[in-house]
Amino acid sequence: VDVPRSPDFDWLTKETLKTLNLIPEGVSDERAGSKTIKVMLSNLASVAKRLDELRNYYGTGHGRHGRAIGLQSRHAKLAAHASAAFCNFVLNTHSERSK
Repeated sequence: VDVPRSPDFDWLTKETLKTLNLIPEGVSDERAGSKTIKVMLSNLASVAKRLDELRNYYGTGHGRHGRAIGLQSRHAKLAAHASAAFCNFVLNTHSERSK
C-alpha cells in the first residue's frame, strides 16, 4: 500500500478497512443478510471517524490541557468500548485472514 507522507486518521481507517475487505462494496448482494452486513460495515468506519472527532474536540493530545469540560465518565466509557470493539474486530479479521 502506498502511504501518503502524512496520512490522516480517516485515510488510515479507510485504507485498513479496504485492505481487509471490510467495506460494504465487498459484500455480495446474494449473501443472506447482505443489507444488514453492509450497514454494519459502514457503521464500523463511522465509529472510527466519530472517535477521531471526539478525540479532536476533547482529547489531551497535541499539548492540550487535560481539563476539557463537557463530557462525563459515561462518554469516556462509550468511547473506550467503541474503540475496543472496532480494534478487536479489525485485529481478529486480520488474524483469521493471515492463517
